[in-house]
Amino acid sequence: MSYLDQSLGQLARRIPGATRLFDQHRLDFCCAGNRTLRRAAQEAGLDSEPIVHELHVLQLRIGEQADRDWSQATDLELVDHILTRYHAVHREQLPELVRLARRVEHVHGDRPNCPLGLADHLEAMALELESHMRKEELVLFPMISQGQGVRADMPISVMRMEHESHGEELRKLAELTNDITTPRDACNTWRALYLGLRTFREDLMAHIHTENNILFERFAPAQIH
Repeated sequence: MSYLDQSLGQLARRIPGATRLFDQHRLDFCCAGNRTLRRAAQEAGLDSEPIVHELHVLQLRIGEQADRDWSQATDLELVDHILTRYHAVHREQLPELVRLARRVEHVHGDRPNCPLGLADHLEAMALELESHMRKEELVLFPMISQGQGVRADMPISVMRMEHESHGEELRKLAELTNDITTPRDACNTWRALYLGLRTFREDLMAHIHTENNILFERFAPAQIH
């Protein structure tokens, strides 16, 4: 089925990142989420073609390069992959997740299953992750790119410890959201939030795996206890 013939609510629930796109174009996927994209764009006086293109790009990202064996990539290819597939994506994901979480908490804060405190937790995660990624971009990755990875034991050790902290934050996220389980009667915003959280969790875990078990192992193998 064409994106144009699917409802805003369906697209928001199915494609991670669609909520940010709809918000940019002021398309109401929550209260008016039963409208098709075609109708919503027409009523808003918008050209639907760029929106459809962006949705296609977001959809492609889900399976982008999923089958490639990154252990066979060069150091430079692997660093570039991490920067584009994970660092850039996390910087898109987290602000939108915070926005959706605040909206859900504001509208549904009186419900016992509302994830109160989630927005603050995501903001804290965003700050910690940004600090972590900047250290990699300014210190570790330039060393690797310049062929100095064998001298990067200390930065790699620090990055591994921070990865453990990210794991703890993911566990707290699961506690706040009943392991990101969407309530049966959740609105479109709530559903989109949890879809985005599941995608973020999968991406962050894949990000950590790619660094710990592929890139870092080339220069500073983890100690087995």
